[in-house]
Amino acid sequence: MMLRTLVCVAVVVLPSAVGAQAPATPAMPAPAQQIAAAVLALPQEFRADARVLGYQAGRRELVALRGGKGPFTCLASEPGATQFHVACYHQSLEPFMARGRELRASGVTGDRVDTVRFAEVRAHKLAMPAHAVLYSLFGAPDAYDAATNSVRNARTLYVIYMPDATAESTGLSTRPAPGTPWLMFAGTPKAHIMFQPGM
Repeated sequence: MMLRTLVCVAVVVLPSAVGAQAPATPAMPAPAQQIAAAVLALPQEFRADARVLGYQAGRRELVALRGGKGPFTCLASEPGATQFHVACYHQSLEPFMARGRELRASGVTGDRVDTVRFAEVRAHKLAMPAHAVLYSLFGAPDAYDAATNSVRNARTLYVIYMPDATAESTGLSTRPAPGTPWLMFAGTPKAHIMFQPGM
């Protein structure tokens, strides 16, 4: 975990500075830059053919920035987010991921998104693969360098979805531990093995 140093600065408010200013709108990277950054989460051999979803000015929801003929969809980092984060998931997860985006766009929030999706999977209204991989790449908000298309001090996380997997069926612990894979959301349609960096 990164430690952050808080620096307290005394500010004198002058009479002329009465009105509060609205927060600045985060800069919207060009589609080409969003695409280049998003596919960094993938192994090299999958990058050129990945489908990429990202952001356009004036819109909060993800939109298609590039079609793809490969097995992965990549998500660009959200402008103005508290960290740089891109992720790429196997196409077999698309129904589950797309349903999550649809629910959030309709106003469903928090754990309720998974409550709905889990019920739909169990009712055979929403398909889940037997197993599928997701790659993630994280960094500080300013970690991405467009000039070199690289992420400073990048952290990685790899996930393998195995719906309804349990500790008993896999032999994996459900407790995170340094250097070992572990099972998250055990016994649910969203069960997945977490592979953390430094293993």
